[in-house]
Amino acid sequence: MAYFPARKRLPVAKEGFPFIAGALFLTLLAALGQLGILTAFFALLVCFTVYFFRDPERPLPNDPDALVAPADGRILKIETLSPAQSPLGIDTIKVSIFMSVFNVHVNRSPAEGTVEKITYEPGKFFSANLDKASTLNEKNRIFLYNPVLGKILLIQIAGLIARRIVCWIQAGQRISRGQRLGLIRFGSRVELFLPSACKIVVNAGQKVKAGQTIIGYTS
Repeated sequence: MAYFPARKRLPVAKEGFPFIAGALFLTLLAALGQLGILTAFFALLVCFTVYFFRDPERPLPNDPDALVAPADGRILKIETLSPAQSPLGIDTIKVSIFMSVFNVHVNRSPAEGTVEKITYEPGKFFSANLDKASTLNEKNRIFLYNPVLGKILLIQIAGLIARRIVCWIQAGQRISRGQRLGLIRFGSRVELFLPSACKIVVNAGQKVKAGQTIIGYTS
């Protein structure tokens, strides 16, 4: 896992530039060699790489009490956890979101707050839509403190193809709702742990967009 300072807004995440450049280079080589099929293949690869690392601007909901989705993708499940089951040590709602390779992979903060700590844990690379990925896969935990809700936990989890979790924030930093936190390369999962006082308004199977879809309210 790597940490990066805040960056200027770009339509494509800079972590994708080496992949885009590599695909462009292969396209050029194939074109110079007059290899029509390979040229077309690598050109499509360039397009897909740009598409994968896209980082669009997202309008935030006007309601200040709204919690926004931390990731693009499909909600796998919504669970209620007891204090003994929850990493927050309180009654908790856990929302799991699966990101396919076709989703935007930039993760965002569901609410404003202060980053209390960030912990990284190496692990396996099972498909992120499997339950065992939650406990066994490589992950990055981001603990936030929100002035209304208290503790919030967001976990970036690597998937079958993903081999690197990138985090753009640091402990002690104040962040805003919808702020970009980092990304996970090539298919992954994000889990969000919220105090049970939150009102969740999404359902399992629903598709959401980071920083834009309202997943719940602070009360």
